[in-house]
Amino acid sequence: MKLVFLIGSGAVGKMTVGQELMKQTGLRLFHNHMMIEPVIEIFGRYDGPTVNALRDVIFRSFAASDAYGMIFTYMWAFDLQQDWNYVEHVKSIFAPYSTEFYCAELIAPKEVRLARNATPNRLRHKASKRDLAFSSAMIEQEEGYRLVSNPGEVPFEHYLRIDNTDLTPEAAARLIRERFGL
Repeated sequence: MKLVFLIGSGAVGKMTVGQELMKQTGLRLFHNHMMIEPVIEIFGRYDGPTVNALRDVIFRSFAASDAYGMIFTYMWAFDLQQDWNYVEHVKSIFAPYSTEFYCAELIAPKEVRLARNATPNRLRHKASKRDLAFSSAMIEQEEGYRLVSNPGEVPFEHYLRIDNTDLTPEAAARLIRERFGL
């Protein structure tokens, strides 16, 4: 089993690159909004504990399957211990299944991410982002968190940082696939 953490700031392209990586490798994509959107729809608001509980159900079942592997997108705040703990929690679910762990971090400047915030693919898959004023404000407010790692900080043996400002999603996915031999 292979588990690829695809991390980065809001609207950096995690889901879109993940979609392309899935096409190129056969890994299954589990983007973070696949659980966020149904919870918002049912509760009328974001509920983190419920989102995480639902993700755990998916992770446990998937880890025990005979699938090739998964791409999981996550916005990791490196200055929050709870996010470090969450990544370790997810790894602990997969670890008993001889899982190989990978991490690809996407980075792009805020102005690029604000432009990507309104792309049709993003809006189609993430209903909560369709209020562009609200979702753009969330990107603006990210400055309160450190969403880009420091050199050497990510504790994965297999780690790649990609500035995807000027890369197509296909090109970014190809870099990940080739670097990790997926």
